[in-house]
Amino acid sequence: MTRLTSYDAFMAITYSVYEAKARFSEVLRQVRDGKTVTVSYRGEPVAEIRAIKEQANPALDDRLAELERNGCLVQAAISGRNMGPVERRPGALTRFLDERDG
Repeated sequence: MTRLTSYDAFMAITYSVYEAKARFSEVLRQVRDGKTVTVSYRGEPVAEIRAIKEQANPALDDRLAELERNGCLVQAAISGRNMGPVERRPGALTRFLDERDG
């Protein structure tokens, strides 16, 4: 990754939508180099493209707890009993598919 000089930090990089589409590889190269690129539409800035900050992956349990706090997940209301097959007779899957498709 290229280190930014103080001159680079003050230079605004702006592309019109048309230019950004035509030079997308160049835009990504500049972003990978640590620069922020602004995309404008009819002279007005509408988007900013910058590198994603590196984030440590939280442990699975921490992430699940966070999702539960935010209401995205709820604990299953299943007791500790073992789950077994619903139907033990041979051909249950075939009968189910026939009923579903029929």
